[in-house]
Amino acid sequence: MPLNDTVARVTDRVIERSKTSRTSYMDKIARAQDAGVARAHLTCGNQAHAYAAMGGDKGALVAESAPNLGIVTAYNDMLSAHQPFKDYPDRIKDAARRAGATAQVAGGVPAMCDGVTQGQTGMELSLFSRDVIALAAGVALSHNTFDAALYLGVCDKIVPGLIIAAATFGHIPGVFVPAGPMVSGLPNDEKSKVRQEFAKGNIGRDELMKAEMASYHGPGTCTFYGTANTNQMLMEFMGLHMPGTSFVNPGTPLRDALTDEAAMRAAAITAQGNDYRPVADILDEKAFVNGIVGLMATGGSTNLVLHLPAMARAAGVILDVEDFNDLSGATPLMAKVYPNGLADVNHFHAAGGLAFMIGDLLDAGYLHADTKTIAGDGLALYASEPKLKDGAVVREDGPKATLNDKILRPVSDPFQPTGGLRELKGNMGRAVMKISAVAPEHRVITAPARVFHDQNAVKEAFKAGDLSEDCVVVVRFQGPKSNGMPELHGLTPALSVMQGRGQKVALVTDGRMSGASGKVPAAIHLAPEAADGGDIAKLRDGDLVRVDAESGVLEVLEAGFDARTPVTADLSDNSEGLGRELFATFRANCGLSSDGASPIV
Repeated sequence: MPLNDTVARVTDRVIERSKTSRTSYMDKIARAQDAGVARAHLTCGNQAHAYAAMGGDKGALVAESAPNLGIVTAYNDMLSAHQPFKDYPDRIKDAARRAGATAQVAGGVPAMCDGVTQGQTGMELSLFSRDVIALAAGVALSHNTFDAALYLGVCDKIVPGLIIAAATFGHIPGVFVPAGPMVSGLPNDEKSKVRQEFAKGNIGRDELMKAEMASYHGPGTCTFYGTANTNQMLMEFMGLHMPGTSFVNPGTPLRDALTDEAAMRAAAITAQGNDYRPVADILDEKAFVNGIVGLMATGGSTNLVLHLPAMARAAGVILDVEDFNDLSGATPLMAKVYPNGLADVNHFHAAGGLAFMIGDLLDAGYLHADTKTIAGDGLALYASEPKLKDGAVVREDGPKATLNDKILRPVSDPFQPTGGLRELKGNMGRAVMKISAVAPEHRVITAPARVFHDQNAVKEAFKAGDLSEDCVVVVRFQGPKSNGMPELHGLTPALSVMQGRGQKVALVTDGRMSGASGKVPAAIHLAPEAADGGDIAKLRDGDLVRVDAESGVLEVLEAGFDARTPVTADLSDNSEGLGRELFATFRANCGLSSDGASPIV
């Protein structure tokens, strides 16, 4: 099939927009490549320090003939998704030796759990933890003794941060190694109902805790289709995972074999071999367009609209919100996974998963087929499924038809003809909305604004019965400069109750919502933000606001609105406590959320 016209047009636009920055980036990479094998220039003293603890691997390291793999790990056992990484370094080292290579843990990076910090002060560090991860990975790789890197990370900010680092060290190959989702527990829709009953005051905390623990119950990624699992999808669409590895459960023989395979592949694609595949060659404009198409076809997390521009800039590629909007308008929604449906990612994987989806999108002309990947040339490799036979990984063709059309559908019969995201523009700025879970009858609302500067104030107003009419709930001073742009997912139960009792309700904010953004229309990432003097800071209680996700409009219907002076807010309470004081430089130097909000790229 010829490439879809919109995909081709957006790709050409991204290439043209990125011409200067991409050229500069590739020139930088070429200079690093010219230096040759990383260890060749080290002094004897440098090398002695690097290899002192490496035991039987010292000879191979000194000889410089064997590739040396650097492991950058986000392991901790606070995150269920990262707990399986505990034993990965030893596995990787053993597999590397079998491939004639060596491996060292180059360093660790922090990894925080948004589920733990949701609605808490720690969430104000969450977004910028992405950039700390990139910096920490940069420190790990700065020893310059590695011929390829394996990046162990799964969750929300971890993969974007590791991608920024991998692109910065784009002269060496990088293989991203997942851990897989936890097995299915309490269905997500049942958990959501329990949360709403708690928000209404109908059940106690003991029942709420029982439901939460039954949902998040073991090692692996949370099973709803939030940011963590969206990250895993992206790594396949962008060619940085081995094919079919994203959604294999932890602790299974296939999972272990895939980890071994990743290490062996990293050893095979260094500059010392005949199949050199540096990250810089993989993360090009086409790869990022493929990633956005995957985001739209799956109805993935809105957080990636924030992260992908930052990730791309690290590789000299400039993305704009209009690229997401246009690709969403052309890409069919092929999946219904919670919060867009009742299924979880295990059900999605069983129904055909990414292998079916990538194959079908390729056949229909929605993806660039000619991209370079860590597995080989061409994205068609990712339409295959890994199987374990006689102890070895083999790949077979993925399914050509969905195995459950309530979860996964072909391009020819999608759940809806367009993807899961819409850009909204108007006299308040630019925002985005995830519409894949929002019913059509809830996508357009005109109602008075209720303006808040704190998410807790919204919850208090709800509990007091002050949000009983149709309204657009506006939560401002939640952007990256204000307080680090925390997710406001804690508002979902109250807003869902309001919608459920027949009110017309929407959320407008310069903050984030969540990878689990659901059925209430939420215009988020509004830029410029209130702390930057954005027009959201001109809004007053009672102003009539129109939120129209069908036509992409977000506007205040009040005469004289543009001439108002923006209000300011006392943000001193956001500046200290639980480490927030350490991030003052990040808040002061970050960019617009529409550009990725990164202070380092």
